[in-house]
Amino acid sequence: MKKLRKAVFPVAGLGTRFLPATKAIPKEMLTVVDRPLIQYAVEEAREAGIEQMIFVTSRGKDALEDHFDVAYELEATMTARGKPLDALDGTRFPPGAIVSVRQQQPLGLGHAVWCARDIVGDEPFAVLLPDDLMVGSPGCLAQMVEAYEKIGGNIVCAQEVPRERTASYGIVTPGAADGRLTEVKGLVEKPRPEDAPSTLGVVGRYILQPEIMPILAATGEGAGGEIQLTDGMAALIGRQPFHAVTFDGERHDCGDARGFVLANLALALKRDDLAGAVRAWLDRA
Repeated sequence: MKKLRKAVFPVAGLGTRFLPATKAIPKEMLTVVDRPLIQYAVEEAREAGIEQMIFVTSRGKDALEDHFDVAYELEATMTARGKPLDALDGTRFPPGAIVSVRQQQPLGLGHAVWCARDIVGDEPFAVLLPDDLMVGSPGCLAQMVEAYEKIGGNIVCAQEVPRERTASYGIVTPGAADGRLTEVKGLVEKPRPEDAPSTLGVVGRYILQPEIMPILAATGEGAGGEIQLTDGMAALIGRQPFHAVTFDGERHDCGDARGFVLANLALALKRDDLAGAVRAWLDRA
């Protein structure tokens, strides 16, 4: 079993649900409390032992790489003014730890992952969707890596979802269960509630083997006219071990304004320096 060292971050989307805020700023740079969404995902990956972060980007996304670069002028100015640099912790990486590749056509999540194939090479890799802000201790990917180191193969993060919302998720056909670990017998992309094999939905974290890359290359358009990662993963079932880990923690779907605002409130209420003021405002509202 090869060690998990690389993670892919599909961040090429246009963020149209957040316009006009995302006209000039990548959606992943929108902040929840005081950190951009991409930083939460990267910090989660680092906690899990990931050594190389692979950003699958598009035009106008340079700010994502800049955020994790050394900002000489900013640091020099802060140092000259006697201000500590610890506010920049988690944003500075050595050369090669952050790399990027362009997704030149918006052909879906499966296509975005495939775009990273040359950097992933023949190694297992994680996929993290920054829209899904996962809050837990240990973090979501760390929980998945713990399972991976025991059973290997492919692992998805799962969560029970309301049956009426199965059409918004990839849904697991479950096999044997052992605590939070469930064998995956099949995956169905966005089934209607009456057709869903369960209510165990796949959410934005994956650990995948490199054999998925040629499968994605040959995968045609699926639901929504896009190359679906779920379809590629389904093709691995039966060839390799495949399991779902039910995340022990909170998930905040920051893919739309409602979820984004709720995430800000939820995380602010966990901060000693902010919780009192937020609760006082909510009591008055």
